[in-house]
Amino acid sequence: MIRVFNTLSRTKEDFVPVRENKVGMYLCGPTVYKPSHIGHMVGPVIFDTIKKYLVYSGYDVTFVVNITDVDDKLIQESNRRGLPMAEIAREMTEDYWSNLSAMGVDSIDKFPKATEYINDIIRFTQDLIDKGYAYESNGDVYFKVEKFEGYGKLSNRTLDQMLGEGGGTADRKSSSFDFALWKSAKPGEPSWDSPWGKGRPGWHIECSVMSCSLLGETFDIHGGGLDLQFPHHENEIAQSEARHGKPMAKYWMHNGLMQASSEIGKLGGRKTHAAAPKEGDLASQEGGKISKSKGASAFRDMLKTISPERIRFFLLSTHYRRPIDYSLERLAEVGKGLETFYRFFQRFERVTKRDFYTVPFPKTRVEGDAFIAQTAALKGSLGQAICAEREKFLAAMDDDFNTGKGIGILFDMLRALNRFIEERKLETEPTADGMEELTAAVSLFREVTAVLGLFLKKIEEPKAETADDSLSDALMAILIELRQSAKKNKDYATADRIRDALTPLGIKIEDRPTGPVWSRVKQ
Repeated sequence: MIRVFNTLSRTKEDFVPVRENKVGMYLCGPTVYKPSHIGHMVGPVIFDTIKKYLVYSGYDVTFVVNITDVDDKLIQESNRRGLPMAEIAREMTEDYWSNLSAMGVDSIDKFPKATEYINDIIRFTQDLIDKGYAYESNGDVYFKVEKFEGYGKLSNRTLDQMLGEGGGTADRKSSSFDFALWKSAKPGEPSWDSPWGKGRPGWHIECSVMSCSLLGETFDIHGGGLDLQFPHHENEIAQSEARHGKPMAKYWMHNGLMQASSEIGKLGGRKTHAAAPKEGDLASQEGGKISKSKGASAFRDMLKTISPERIRFFLLSTHYRRPIDYSLERLAEVGKGLETFYRFFQRFERVTKRDFYTVPFPKTRVEGDAFIAQTAALKGSLGQAICAEREKFLAAMDDDFNTGKGIGILFDMLRALNRFIEERKLETEPTADGMEELTAAVSLFREVTAVLGLFLKKIEEPKAETADDSLSDALMAILIELRQSAKKNKDYATADRIRDALTPLGIKIEDRPTGPVWSRVKQ
């Protein structure tokens, strides 16, 4: 049984969908006014993994991520660049999609855009007016917060702890707590006709309308960053439940924010928290939150130097509800961890003469269980060890999608696989039964890593454009030949000196039964 931490109840609950075996999942997407940065990848990677696991577990999942393509920030950027708002939104949406594709986020079924739902938004707003939950004021329409009895139940705030949208519209509202459903047009801004005059939708109403249109009045999972609990998600609940008289979503899931650790300041923000940010603590996480306003660099530039698989591995190495401690040092550390997996993949190919990435694997939990029951090669010591680790992995994922613990288990599986090769001496004395057992175990390893969207295809770290690989290869061939000659003449001091001198340069030499092999090690 999968258990999910529900922000609404603040407890872990058994996951029971609204409709048997059908899951509707909605994630708040970006406002597309500037290029995506790494913070924009957090939610999509996490919820893409959650969908992958739900599908693996036998559920039919519809996953929706919205695009906010009309907003104050977009209008400001339009004015700054002298381009139509729609053109900027289209450009930045394509940038976002391109980055998601690079990150292996391939499970999103629909990307609704706010401007495609203007008529639905107007009808939704009119219904709230008709039900007495909203009112028009000088072309604006506001939601009556104090009329909705459950307001504050998600963020656990009282009205005294909240403030509505003020600014230039404060004098138009009946209460400072009320928030805008429809905003009257200002000169030169994009607008649409409505019963209240020309205008455009408020931010919160867009998600209520799009989620309802695509997933129904009550759906299963509503996700988003911790910073969206209030006011965005609180207002979504108020609008939707006031109109429909039923829960908007059954489970509310919030991921922790990405924190700039040693990079705080470099991204344009101030270091406002002395202690480590805590799970679920918005105040402690917001201080170091990575955002466009703090100068976060474009994600497409990051991908020029860091592979998307390393970034995905990094994002999933922390439980989704915890803050993600981001720094270039942490990414480098993750890269070293990934190298241990890549080295095993090469080792597996040397032993079996088979590409790791072509080994078939079970695509669902039921298929995996059947594969274990039917495969004799998994009855040995390695098979038993890998099956035991697989059960631990599935238990971690069943427990609120704990990818951080799951990745730790991948390292345990890797150790068992390497130990088996060494104990059975498969690199020098390969046996048919040994390779069969190893390959069956690798099938289960691929089964669980696929759930995380990892190791599905061969990935190479981007190389510096100035690197002269042909020269490096030639020089290393000469050095290895000199080292081998020194060893042959029992001049081990010179051989060790060559090896040790290369280490600070990021070059590692491994003496294998088939001969020495060199590789670059990330510093």
